[in-house]
Amino acid sequence: MSYVFHRHCHANLPIIDRGEGVYLFDKQGNVYLDACGGAAVSNLGHSHQAVKQAMLEQIERVPFAHTGFFTCDSSERLAELICRRMSDQFNHVYLVSGGSEAVESALKMARQYFVESGQPEKSLFIARQQSYHGNTLGALAVGGNEWRREPFKSILQPSHHIAPCYAYRHQKSGESELTYSLRAANELEAKILELGADNVMAFVVEPIVGATAGAVPATQGYFRRIREICDKYDVLLIMDEVMCGVGRSGSFFAFEQEDAEPDLVCMAKGLGAGYQPIGAVVANDKVYQAIASGSGFFQHGHTFMAHPVACAAAVATIESIEQQDLLQAVSQQGMRLRQELDHALVNLPYVGDIRGKGLFIGIELVADKQSKAPLPVSTLADKRIKRQAMQNGLMCYPMGGTIDGVNGHHVLLAPPFIIQPNHIDELVTKLARTLKEVSRQW
Repeated sequence: MSYVFHRHCHANLPIIDRGEGVYLFDKQGNVYLDACGGAAVSNLGHSHQAVKQAMLEQIERVPFAHTGFFTCDSSERLAELICRRMSDQFNHVYLVSGGSEAVESALKMARQYFVESGQPEKSLFIARQQSYHGNTLGALAVGGNEWRREPFKSILQPSHHIAPCYAYRHQKSGESELTYSLRAANELEAKILELGADNVMAFVVEPIVGATAGAVPATQGYFRRIREICDKYDVLLIMDEVMCGVGRSGSFFAFEQEDAEPDLVCMAKGLGAGYQPIGAVVANDKVYQAIASGSGFFQHGHTFMAHPVACAAAVATIESIEQQDLLQAVSQQGMRLRQELDHALVNLPYVGDIRGKGLFIGIELVADKQSKAPLPVSTLADKRIKRQAMQNGLMCYPMGGTIDGVNGHHVLLAPPFIIQPNHIDELVTKLARTLKEVSRQW
């Protein structure tokens, strides 16, 4: 009997024993190639010596000191490393313990910015359908993941949503990429005008949509237009890089590949490579100074924010990414992975789209390639793929509800940045085998 309240109450999970590189080992002696980083978390793989050593050294000095009384070297160093990777307008980082906390903090930061700026009437958030921004009530309310929201709708604050930038499903035949980008982005302007620009405070968006829709990148020109709209109506742009950031896309921040900068950016998951729970909000000077020169107090906080050991792990993570030249590795190995997936899966009748950036790749499954009709919900394709992949020694991240929260299936891949060509061969072979085995039940 397990006394742990697992999210899947009747799950019979294997017991993890150890990890090494891109592999995890359970107590039954089974070996799993980690092709998803858990949930795009383990970007340095398992048992990275530099990160573990940094944590041990911090524990030897002091494992915890409350931020109401002290700052610490590791948190100061982490904030500096993050800001150095951004433009000059970003000079302050708010450190928390995970992605949902980061998004909650950003939402409150946006609200307090407008209160401090004398615009308290600005109180509405806009996000996108089929987005995900966390599981706390504020983050869940803003997000557009209907499956996750449904049981809690009656206790969620109202929020507003526009269509995602989802070319595979929404770009019209014969429509250019730029035309589609502008059409999709202009939905934000229409929604702001519908709600009243004086009432809207922020647009919350993932540069690359994560597990909800399967690594969906924006089309060219989309975020440039989004930035223009936000500037025009004095709306803050909050970019949620909890899943796609910290090198996952091939650049340290995913938004670096877009012609737009956020006002607030949320980070987590790979920031500590899974060695410690950590998240962050990076605020631009406009937002920070409004609060600093106003009340001087951000009315928010968590007990374990800027935890010294978590910050030490994150510092070591960023330094390892730099020292091992892993951003280039992500780009190179991501290209190789895409090529091998295309070669192995393109002729499978149920593989509709392979997309993403860097080592953040989604494979959308369909019943018919021509019409793009989704697999029937009754196939339970996501659950069967996950189960069969584990039996085949592969960890991947399948999800259902890709299209609208109910219909559609995809597989998300987000392997560690240290993955090598032989691991990619193994990944693709095992995934192709898994899909072929499970498709017989469709």
